[in-house]
Amino acid sequence: MLPFWIALQFLSSLPVRLPGMPEPQAMGRSLLFYPLVGALFGALLWLASLLLHGVAAPLQAALLLSLWVLLSGALHLDGLADSADAWLGGFGDRERTLQIMKDPRSGPIAVVTLVLLLLLKFCALWVLVERGAGVALLLAPIVGRAAMLGLFLSTPYVRRGGLGQALAEHLPRTAAKWVLLLSLLACVVLGGAQALLPMLAAALVFVWLRRSMCTRLGGATGDTAGAMLELLELTVLVGLAV
Repeated sequence: MLPFWIALQFLSSLPVRLPGMPEPQAMGRSLLFYPLVGALFGALLWLASLLLHGVAAPLQAALLLSLWVLLSGALHLDGLADSADAWLGGFGDRERTLQIMKDPRSGPIAVVTLVLLLLLKFCALWVLVERGAGVALLLAPIVGRAAMLGLFLSTPYVRRGGLGQALAEHLPRTAAKWVLLLSLLACVVLGGAQALLPMLAAALVFVWLRRSMCTRLGGATGDTAGAMLELLELTVLVGLAV
């Protein structure tokens, strides 16, 4: 179970503490548990929505979104902010784009991107809360984290050294394909027919984002992986809400 605890420690702010630095092989296997961490997030959000039953829809949506951000420790929002700044400020240049991503400061493009994403998530949650569509709270976190697994499986990691390289190099590729397939089937079973179009939209966004990363950088980074997760969660939520 060590790879699961590694995944949970890395992807969440839950109080998980591991003794020492795990072996690279365990780091790579932890990617297999990313969709399971997404399912855990979804279950916690669904439980919160049940406990908040009867609360006005706007307030319930705001509380659910706040919990969502707290569970992830805003890790992926940070990746989205860095990627947004770098994509605009990089002017199409690979090295400049990578350099901007390493800058801890956030520019106006990052701020605007985060505000728009959180606003759209809030509005989509508001609609879904009014419909009582709790299954959306399961699907979006699973899809986002399964996409990270798919990205590391299919895309070169461009920064040498560090956590991302260990994840990419030691990922069990055959097992990863099975996990992705099972995650897809689970989402279809959970969401039913209403989930098919949002899932298709998420797949198209995944292909577009991956192509953009490969064209600009020659692969992915931790920041772009986090940005992809956030954008696919948003795609699923909006797709279910419209």
